[in-house]
Amino acid sequence: MKPETIIPLERETRATLPTAEAAYHLNRAEQTLRLWACRENGPILPIYIHGRLGWPVKVIKKLVGVE
Repeated sequence: MKPETIIPLERETRATLPTAEAAYHLNRAEQTLRLWACRENGPILPIYIHGRLGWPVKVIKKLVGVE
């Protein structure tokens, strides 16, 4: 995902983010987030929405210190 297409966390209004955007904000690889979801052992757990991963914006903001 290109950085210019990503909304800054301070302006994010969605409740969850797709894996690619969450990984960008957390400075991790997408696969790392998928492993956290699969193993349920990461600092953040996704919400499953129709079989897709949704990463809670509120938790991402807390992890990176944006509020």
